[in-house]
Amino acid sequence: MTPAEFGRSLDGAAPSTGLPAALLGCWHALRGEWERAHDAVQPDDADCAWVHAALHREEGDQANAAYWYRVAARTPGTGPARDEYLAIAVALLARV
Repeated sequence: MTPAEFGRSLDGAAPSTGLPAALLGCWHALRGEWERAHDAVQPDDADCAWVHAALHREEGDQANAAYWYRVAARTPGTGPARDEYLAIAVALLARV
C-alpha cells in the first residue's frame, strides 16, 4: 500500500484488511478515533509503542508519552499530532 492509498482509505468505512497493528492505530488516530487507535496499538512491539507515544502526546499525557517514546526508541514528536501520525504511517508503509 502506498501512502496515497493509505490516505484515500481514511475516507472509507473501515480500514484495509491486513494492516499491521501500528498502521491500524495510525488509521484510527487520523480519523479522530482515539480509543480505537489506542486499542489497536496494544501489541508489544516498537512500532506500536511509537503510535502509542503519539496518542498520549495528543491527549496531553506527556509523562506517559515520554515512556512510550523511550520504548519505541524514538525522539518525541513535535507539532500537530496529525502530522506525526502521517509521518509514522509513511515510515511504516515503507517497510510493508
